[in-house]
Amino acid sequence: MKTISTIFIYLFLILTAFISLFPFILMIISTTNPSVDVTGGRMAPGNYFMENWRQLMDVTEFGRAFINSMRISVITTIVALLISSIAGYGFEIYKSKARDIIFNILLGSMMIPFAALMVPMFRMFANVTVRMPFIGINTHGAIILPGIATAFLIFFFRQSTKMFPHEILEAGRIDGLSELGIFFKIYMPTMKTTYAAAGIITFMTSWNSFLWPLIVIQSPDQQTLPLLISNLGAGFTPDFGVIMLAVTLAIIPVAIVFFVLQKHFVAGMMGSVK
Repeated sequence: MKTISTIFIYLFLILTAFISLFPFILMIISTTNPSVDVTGGRMAPGNYFMENWRQLMDVTEFGRAFINSMRISVITTIVALLISSIAGYGFEIYKSKARDIIFNILLGSMMIPFAALMVPMFRMFANVTVRMPFIGINTHGAIILPGIATAFLIFFFRQSTKMFPHEILEAGRIDGLSELGIFFKIYMPTMKTTYAAAGIITFMTSWNSFLWPLIVIQSPDQQTLPLLISNLGAGFTPDFGVIMLAVTLAIIPVAIVFFVLQKHFVAGMMGSVK
């Protein structure tokens, strides 16, 4: 009976894995077929990959959009991890009467939908375009700035800091380390799993961001990869082979980041500290 139950468990897991992976398999197969075969539901690989590649690279600004998305995502992730971790660390380590009030207000801001913030944010960035053009409308700075300190990341780092042994901080102070030295030399190396989990979440969020870049980006040379893919599908006769190739290439950086950091991601989400 135990052998039969084990067989059924493995069959169920294989079926579940196939159902989960089938869209990705179909997407990869579609990159090798022309648009008419993709819409016809062809399941066999074709020999149209190089033609789809040529059209994607020659007809569209894919390379520029890819670089734009990579630059925005990397900068946003690095700055967001630094600022949000400092904020989360400060909320947990340094006690004051106003600390919990400010933190609760910060958590309350998570209840405000982004749709309610779009118009005020656009007006704010439009007003600073003349004085600070590097963060104004139609710049990558306008995309990066709203994502470098989010309520979720600050909350995430504060909750993870609760597991941080405070005795290490006291030992660092006794040894003569400054507060910044304690943070950079003790806290950050100890919380590497938390940084890995937060880095994956931030990078994926920034890489897949669509609505806010759609609002603030107004020229083709500044557009990100999600905007380019959306434009490919908005034509009168979209080429689905080219679209599937663009989507496949867009998934690769996120997949690499996740698989490289997946062990730390699981540990970081569980709140473990090493």
